[in-house]
Amino acid sequence: IVTVNCARLLKADHHATNGVVHVIDKVIATTTNSIQQIIETEDSLETLRAAVAASDLNSLLESEGQYTLLAPTNEAFEKIPRETLNRILGDPEALRDLLNHHILKSAMCAEAIIAGLTMETLEGTTLDVGCSGEELTLNGKPIIANKDVLATNGVVHFVNELLIPDSAKTLFELAQESEVSKSMDFFRQAGLSSHLT
Repeated sequence: IVTVNCARLLKADHHATNGVVHVIDKVIATTTNSIQQIIETEDSLETLRAAVAASDLNSLLESEGQYTLLAPTNEAFEKIPRETLNRILGDPEALRDLLNHHILKSAMCAEAIIAGLTMETLEGTTLDVGCSGEELTLNGKPIIANKDVLATNGVVHFVNELLIPDSAKTLFELAQESEVSKSMDFFRQAGLSSHLT
């Protein structure tokens, strides 16, 4: 799949006497803002804006290069427990891992993100792409709310759920999502869960 500023190439190489024509499926708009400037001007990314500033990722997201930002909306941050969010926001290392887990190393328009693909994040982790009916899914969840917002240094897809990497989770949170969740009940009953959080 070939795209031009996220417009899909439908027919290529129509030769004319004075050049060549490629047919695409949408009008290409002028792009003037970096990814960082999009974050700064979009109301629905207010929490992300604060998180990026706290983790000192501003310079990366306004630098030259080609990145894909899976931008969690305010709604995405509100879906996770307040206690978990405050813990991550208060831990610079966990916060940076969380944000890097939402940044891909290359610019990928939605047309090029196809089911069965594994995408590597800036953190070094991977995201698995699938589909649920007509919707794309990331790690099994149909979360892309608004796609293909173009920037001078890449592309932004708004996502309505937070993708939390293992490195930003406590032992207790990891265990609750795994095959040892029943063991966690014993730790809780024994009053030892604080050691795992």
